[in-house]
Amino acid sequence: MKKIVLSLLTAVILASCNSNPDGFSIEANVDGDIENGTQVFLKRISKQNQPIDVDTTSVENGKFTFTGKADSLDLQYIFIDKINGNIPVVIENGTIEIFFHKDSIQFAEIEGTEQNELFSKFLENSRTFAKRAMSMREDFQKAKMSKDKATQQALQEESMEMQNQAKDFELKYIKENPNAYISALLLERVYSTKGLTEKEVSEIYESFTPEIKATAAAKRVKEQLDKTKKTAIGEKAPDFSAPTPDGGKLALKDALGKKVTIVDFWAGWCRPCRAENPNLVRIYNKYKEDGLSIVGVSLDKTEQEWKQAIADDGLEWNHVSNVQYFDEIAQSYNVRAIPATFILDSNGVIIAKDLRGDELENKIAELVGKI
Repeated sequence: MKKIVLSLLTAVILASCNSNPDGFSIEANVDGDIENGTQVFLKRISKQNQPIDVDTTSVENGKFTFTGKADSLDLQYIFIDKINGNIPVVIENGTIEIFFHKDSIQFAEIEGTEQNELFSKFLENSRTFAKRAMSMREDFQKAKMSKDKATQQALQEESMEMQNQAKDFELKYIKENPNAYISALLLERVYSTKGLTEKEVSEIYESFTPEIKATAAAKRVKEQLDKTKKTAIGEKAPDFSAPTPDGGKLALKDALGKKVTIVDFWAGWCRPCRAENPNLVRIYNKYKEDGLSIVGVSLDKTEQEWKQAIADDGLEWNHVSNVQYFDEIAQSYNVRAIPATFILDSNGVIIAKDLRGDELENKIAELVGKI
């Protein structure tokens, strides 16, 4: 009897240890003829969107293994020499099992750990949208070759509908899986593209489990939310100072208009910005004598492109730029996409954001007392 009790206790202890592994093991099985010694790479994506080597191993008898310790959840990618595509895998402690055929690496099955099974659930559904998109592209090319305008139009409309369905699916997944690492990654992407309001993003972030809130992706979302609060309507706009086109320096506090100031984040390479510029020119010429000032903050990468765009579009107001793309000024205003505009009163307090066209003109007219 004592031996039976001891065996049961041993089993419980072992199960407890296995439920809290202190490292990870990726164990992959490959169908298809892959030469022994073929190199396999584990990579992560840098902030500059470039792959960085994390580890390497090789295929032996149709198998390969990676081992290590995951201090936090991370999405990494497996690349195999001379094979197109990659396998995304969530790095978490535990045994991660991967099964795939060398000719269909993109359909690899991943199981064994909670986060990878949640990720697989997401991929299974999202792949249906990818297959539909591929089929529609093929049909569109055929219709284009045969000059079938009606079919082309129908496919474009179907494509737009499918894109909306895909967005709805991702949003539903995020809300239904607050314990999934992929949810944090998806929320970060949706937030960066302004697919949700700041309030909606904040509510979803708050629903995340402590483990997910501790991930780098969720921390980045929280950091952006905190920055957004600093540039909310009613807050004092962050001051900045940057080079002007003539080589001088200009601070926002020294460029405020007598009644209203538009801080316009734009760039010469930004087509929507350039399309809005004629409207800004018209509004500026109409209200500059009534107390309107504009400060253009360019996110260009070269001085030549910046200065040429100013000249080409006839932008005769104050301009500054560090010529460093999305620089510290953009970051302080939580600008992740352009055009982005902030409307300030004479004291530099933010009173409106991201108005364009008639909405922008009506607001400026109101603030300078022309309505």
